Amino acid sequence: MATPGVTDSPFFSLSLSLSLWREKWGKGRKKGMFRSRSTDSRLILSPTQMGRLSQLHFVSSIHFASLICFISCQVLICKNYMGDIDMSEIDHFLPMLMQMEEDGPGSPIFTHGHVHFLWIRHSNLYLVAVTKKNGNAALVFSFLYKIIQVFTEYFKEVEEESIRDNFVIVYELLDEVMDYGFPQTTDSKILQEYIMQQGHKLEIGAPRPPATLTNAVSWRSEGVKYRKNEVFIDLIESVNLLVSASGSVLKSEVVGNVKLKVILSGMPELRLGLNDKALFEISGRNKSVELDDVKFHQCVRLSRFENDRTISFIPPDGEFELMSYRLYTQVKPLIWIESVIEKYSHSRVEIMVKAKSQFKHRSTANNVEICVPVPSDADTPKFKTSTGSAKWLPEKSVVNWSIKSFPGGKEYLMRAHFDLPSVEGEMEAKPPITVKFEIPYFTVSGIQVRYLKIIEKSGYHALPWVRYITQSGDYQLRTNQ
Repeated sequence: MATPGVTDSPFFSLSLSLSLWREKWGKGRKKGMFRSRSTDSRLILSPTQMGRLSQLHFVSSIHFASLICFISCQVLICKNYMGDIDMSEIDHFLPMLMQMEEDGPGSPIFTHGHVHFLWIRHSNLYLVAVTKKNGNAALVFSFLYKIIQVFTEYFKEVEEESIRDNFVIVYELLDEVMDYGFPQTTDSKILQEYIMQQGHKLEIGAPRPPATLTNAVSWRSEGVKYRKNEVFIDLIESVNLLVSASGSVLKSEVVGNVKLKVILSGMPELRLGLNDKALFEISGRNKSVELDDVKFHQCVRLSRFENDRTISFIPPDGEFELMSYRLYTQVKPLIWIESVIEKYSHSRVEIMVKAKSQFKHRSTANNVEICVPVPSDADTPKFKTSTGSAKWLPEKSVVNWSIKSFPGGKEYLMRAHFDLPSVEGEMEAKPPITVKFEIPYFTVSGIQVRYLKIIEKSGYHALPWVRYITQSGDYQLRTNQ
């Protein structure tokens, strides 16, 4: 378990060393190259579990459509942390990358001799970590994505031009986020306290370290003051659903996030209570919800959570994500779609779509969009809807049926007519119907905030606000036609 305040999360979803990566997935590739393997950018790094990174490089991107034109592309920024790798090693990166792309899908890891290259691409840049150590590959990638996130906070757009224009700040940030190969502070709010956009200006007087460097709570500054103390809690659940053409549910999951906006003075301690099973199983209460894959922000006291299931924390100032979770249980489709698509050869296509809301009457789905695929060669559309409006989007080959307000327990119909050319085209793929929606004041899992206690030594009173939202994630229903 990582030390709180050093990483963004105490949980480690994956531990995979470079040697294990090569041993399991490196077979069948050319010498020194690895089979492509996806990594989750949300994985959190640990200074104790990740091997030391020797160098970090920004390399100008190759345009894959015309590789020859970019042979002269060069290293923009290079930071050597340990000095155990020759700076010329990075010159092998681009030639090996071009060779690898010619052979097929690129791998995020490859080697030259005893040197490992781990890289990600963002916009027109490659961010490359170079190491000789047998480190944790997944955590290295997480660190690279975190660097991109920090730079985005500073420069808005992270691309070759912004790196060139801000190379002084880039070097300062690289000095702070890592020390001798070990990750340090990667919280953009903390970094912005002592590396500002004009941070290279000298200050008169004896230098003082920022409060966060000497403070046990590195994610929150001391001396924060507000006239009005408030806490806003957003409990957002996204429903991922895949339904087959026969109507059976192939995939069903709920991804939840608890987001906070903290406007509190001083150094308050917050205690949050939820009605999930993990928190209340020892008390035997009813109406609990079992959560899976729970991840917390680094501010949460894990020892307290393990002892009595209390989410206790000193929050960062402003907005942040306190926790995330998943539910893999079967979820009843909130908006059910039935479709009949009849295609008459060399003539026309008739589409009938019935949408039914399968949640309680007191709830209402807002801004519902139902995208129904149509043949790419269809034209002359005609629509008839029982509510909302339908619009043909020829560039996407779909009919977009928009319903501003969809109450629970209701059914609506949409009919569409399209003409087809006399010459029958090639067989096309059958994309699914997709649905977008948002249901306020409702959670599909039933999770609720039971209480929020705010404790601060000055004893002020704060107002907590809670908002529940259920929205569509990857929500698809396949069709027969």
